[in-house]
Amino acid sequence: MNTLYERLGGVFAIATVVDDFIDRVMDDPRLNANPKVNEAHHKVAPAGFKYLVTEQVCEATGGPQRYTGRSMRDSHAHLDITPAEWEAFLDDFRQTLAKFNVPAAEQAELFAIVQSTKNDIVLGGA
Repeated sequence: MNTLYERLGGVFAIATVVDDFIDRVMDDPRLNANPKVNEAHHKVAPAGFKYLVTEQVCEATGGPQRYTGRSMRDSHAHLDITPAEWEAFLDDFRQTLAKFNVPAAEQAELFAIVQSTKNDIVLGGA
């Protein structure tokens, strides 16, 4: 069976989806209402952020790339992300996957990967 990475179309397809997703997240007023998130969104260059997220998605889905960024806990602990902000983030993710017609089975696998990071990202964990 092909890896999720292969079924998603590899690095070029993943990078295209990440490009849309990060633009969506960085502009989301539901997320930017948190002043710490807003500051973080405007402190990093979008291209670099997209590069690291692309690396991370590729590695997590079975691709040959290796994620070179900080851990999810280290990069999010100071942002005080709430459960409501997490849900807004997931909504942005759903919208991006729908835009690119990612099949339901692959969406479910991607959401499982994203959910596995929640305890390291959301204030208070689960």
